[in-house]
Order: sequence, then structure tokens, then C-alpha cells
Amino acid sequence: MKKIMFGLAGSLMLITVAFAAPKEATYTGEIMDSQCAKNTSHEMMLKKEGMGDKDPSNPMVKKMCTQNCVKMGGKYVLFNAKTKTVYQLDDQAKPADFAGGMAKVTGTLDKATKTIHVTAIEGAM
Repeated sequence: MKKIMFGLAGSLMLITVAFAAPKEATYTGEIMDSQCAKNTSHEMMLKKEGMGDKDPSNPMVKKMCTQNCVKMGGKYVLFNAKTKTVYQLDDQAKPADFAGGMAKVTGTLDKATKTIHVTAIEGAM
């Protein structure tokens, strides 16, 4: 009887863990720096840095601004403009190639911290 009870308890624990584990998903948005993402645009930072004449919607300007802000201590994040949601990215190396551009980030989301545990990133249109 004890063997059956331990077996049943073990099976229930495995089922609970399987349902509790976060599922991998894909999130789309702009790979932006944390400073500009708070403002939902690069415009304010460009003005602050004396580059207010630059078009904040220009892909090259977005890339330059994102890279410069990360050099100044910012972090790469994924910004979804439609929902105005900022997702922290636990991997800071993979997003560098997509700075300022649209990307699809695959990973698991920690809802409490809005952090995506990144498994892959690819460009998006």
C-alpha cells in the first residue's frame, strides 16, 4: 500500500511540475534600449543628446540611438509599440545584432518581472 501511495504522490508531483513550467512563446517588437523604451520613442533621448534634427523613425537612427544608450548603461529590451509593453531580456548578447530593429524573441516569460528568458532572436518585419 505504501508503494502505491508513494508512486501516486510522485506521479502527481510530476504532473504539477509539467503544468507549472512556463511555456515558450514568441514575442515581437523593437529591440530598444531601456531608457528610450520608458519614453516609448527615441525622440526624447535624441533631443537630449543634441541630435533632435535626426528622424527617430529612421532605422539607422534607431540603431545608433539604441547602441549609444546601451553603451551609456542601458539594457536591451523588447518594446511592443502596440501594447506599450517593455520586456526585459535576460540575454544581452543576442539582441545586439538587432539593435533598433524589429525582432521576434522566443523564450519563456517571467510575468512577475516581465523578463523574457531568451532562447532565440530573429529579425521581423
